[in-house]
Amino acid sequence: MAFILALDQGTSSTRSMVFDEQGRIVAMAQQALEQIYPQPGWVEHDPQEIWLAQRDTARAALDQAGLGARDIATIGITNQRETTVAWNRHTGEPVCNAIVWQDRRTQPICEQLNLLGLQDYIRERTGLIIDPYFSATKLAWILRNVAQAQDLMRDKALAFGTIDSWLIWNLTAGRYHLTDTTNAARTMLFDIRKQDWDAAILESLDISRSVLPQVLPSCADFGQTAEAVFGAPIRINGVAGDQQSALFGQGCFAPGMVKNTYGTGCFMLMHTGSQFQASTNGLLTTAAAQVDDRQCFAIEGSVFIAGAVVQWLRDGLGAISSSAQVQALAESVPDADGVMFVPAFTGLGAPYWAPEARGTIVGLSRGSTIAHIARAALESIAFQSAALLGAMNRDACASGAMALSQLRVDGGACVNDLLMQVQADLLGIPVVRPAVVETTALGAAYLAGLGAGIFSDLQEIEHRWQVDRVFEPTLAPDQVAKRMACWDRAVKQAMLTD
Repeated sequence: MAFILALDQGTSSTRSMVFDEQGRIVAMAQQALEQIYPQPGWVEHDPQEIWLAQRDTARAALDQAGLGARDIATIGITNQRETTVAWNRHTGEPVCNAIVWQDRRTQPICEQLNLLGLQDYIRERTGLIIDPYFSATKLAWILRNVAQAQDLMRDKALAFGTIDSWLIWNLTAGRYHLTDTTNAARTMLFDIRKQDWDAAILESLDISRSVLPQVLPSCADFGQTAEAVFGAPIRINGVAGDQQSALFGQGCFAPGMVKNTYGTGCFMLMHTGSQFQASTNGLLTTAAAQVDDRQCFAIEGSVFIAGAVVQWLRDGLGAISSSAQVQALAESVPDADGVMFVPAFTGLGAPYWAPEARGTIVGLSRGSTIAHIARAALESIAFQSAALLGAMNRDACASGAMALSQLRVDGGACVNDLLMQVQADLLGIPVVRPAVVETTALGAAYLAGLGAGIFSDLQEIEHRWQVDRVFEPTLAPDQVAKRMACWDRAVKQAMLTD
């Protein structure tokens, strides 16, 4: 029996899982990750905490499985994307906290790029729009505001990376500065068709190419861990950003297949094969996981606040003591009684791209209770995802593809049956939950397993995908249209800033 260690570094927690060659979870260890909020709109993580938690959870998962490093055939890494780390190549010390993908501090830098007229150029090269979400302006902010960063870059002693690069650097004791195409594609610095860093964008932000990692396919040789980390070296054969990893773990290898991950945010991806397809409906074009040198693309939409709205009910309002209680509270009322909750705590992502939007609750009456607000909060996740799928459907039809016929789901919140049923009702297509919902880590394990020769090809992986439950839509189309119209009105109110 071959075993694979998957490292899953997320926004709210760090996890490590051991999978067997059948794709079954053998062991799992997890640690919560501290969220640092220095100012409104700023979100940071401690890079050292990330590294130590990843190392420690991996060791704990191995212990739990009763395995040693020599029992592990390969390692796969998946990670929160866009989150930016810069460190000293000589000491390995970060120059500041990691700037998290949710952080909005770089809006002024984005406005400068817009004034330079770079919107079309960046969209054409990177598939992305100019937004603080991506890594490029985060790195530019560090270079402009952290005194030692500019000096280190001048001396070619500064390293930039997304979380995958930071983990690889530490796992290999600084021997490898690498990333994969899916993570590079989320930096807003990478030409995803030429598969190279873009010189013009780097110049516009005064970023030296010397700080950037080498880019490899998602299934490749990323070096081996230093012996001191786990007691024996282990080869790293798979790396992908969390959403592309989930797309891979869901077996979405064919054009037109779609998955949605319900985590801190919501992330919907449609595989488009070898075709770079520009969206005309507010979505992004990005790289899908590559198992060789052949390019793969996807259309993506991102909801910034999904499961995080449940955390706000718990930590902000004190409405629940644990996230697991939200379904029971929401089900204690038959519906939200007209309450609509737009959780734009950090602006709105696709398809709206409204960084100035703010969280808004509308439709309150004297009879509204915390249960109605909880239900509206839960339903907001489904409404935002329905808006994404609508945009994705319009892009698919414009390209001559068939309308989307099902949605594969994963992530922590997909275990909430109420949410999944509401989602199916709003979409009007079946929502399919797999037997293994940890598809982000599973995708990393599959990529590593392919690289290590444990799996022979994509067909072998596809055959391992199994269904847990299918949620069929029950709402009439006219009712869906009415509910989505209410949502659209609430979104317009969230965008009002005067």
